[in-house]
Amino acid sequence: MRCRFVSVPFAVVATLLLSSAASAQVYGPASQGQRSPNDRKIAAAAPKPAYDPHDLSGVWYGAGNYDMNLMNGMMWPNYTDNGKKIYQTHKPSAGADGVAPAFGNDPIGHCDPAGYPRDLYLNGRPFEFAQLPNKIWQIFEWDRSNREIWLDGRQIPEDADPRWYGYAVGHWDGDTLLVHSADYNENTWLDRSGHPHDEKMTVDEKFVHPDALTLVDTMTITDPTVYVAPLVRKPQEFKLQLPKGVTELREEYCVPSEEESFNENTRNRAAGTAKPVEVR
Repeated sequence: MRCRFVSVPFAVVATLLLSSAASAQVYGPASQGQRSPNDRKIAAAAPKPAYDPHDLSGVWYGAGNYDMNLMNGMMWPNYTDNGKKIYQTHKPSAGADGVAPAFGNDPIGHCDPAGYPRDLYLNGRPFEFAQLPNKIWQIFEWDRSNREIWLDGRQIPEDADPRWYGYAVGHWDGDTLLVHSADYNENTWLDRSGHPHDEKMTVDEKFVHPDALTLVDTMTITDPTVYVAPLVRKPQEFKLQLPKGVTELREEYCVPSEEESFNENTRNRAAGTAKPVEVR
């Protein structure tokens, strides 16, 4: 699977000019190692944006928030009988029951959507918040997937079809954004350790923006048919990538044809399960 990032010169409006060096440059998040030493200096010297606790816009990166650690800080409750049955069908490549990828069945190994909340932590990739008057777009770097968080007072429809990224509604309680989501497609995993959920899962989050450069998310996952008690994750911190308004997510798609080639020529070959090559 190939991932490409291209740094493209463009004219930045006067209000975004940080220096002559920054005026013709776009940036990928610092986490991806896409900046030259000089670019990193420019980013470090960029002025902090004006602080507004209700302005969550920008590209956010959580150092060390990898999907294999999604449940770090949780006391894992027992599975229900149904939860055990679901988990036993999963063959992850990480965690206590990890197997070689060639023998696993992680959905993203076939370019299925990562889903939420997994995409929030997928291999430490960043995400972006884009705010509109009636909703917030949450855009994930991996596969450019996204979810809408509706802020217009609507409720989750009773007959909503399951979605890869759920159906999310939110509202402000003071300076805290409360988000409730449901109707998740049960074919996604919570993390690459294979922890499951079903369509009855709900996710409740508290987003707090305590200073200009910090975003904190506290998450509670409730799925009574899979787990005997809610899963409460310790608060996870994300940092705004500067310069704000200039940093962009790179394009990373899971392309089925490329993933199939990678599976056959790398994962399967390493495990000795590659199909024999026809010799003519």
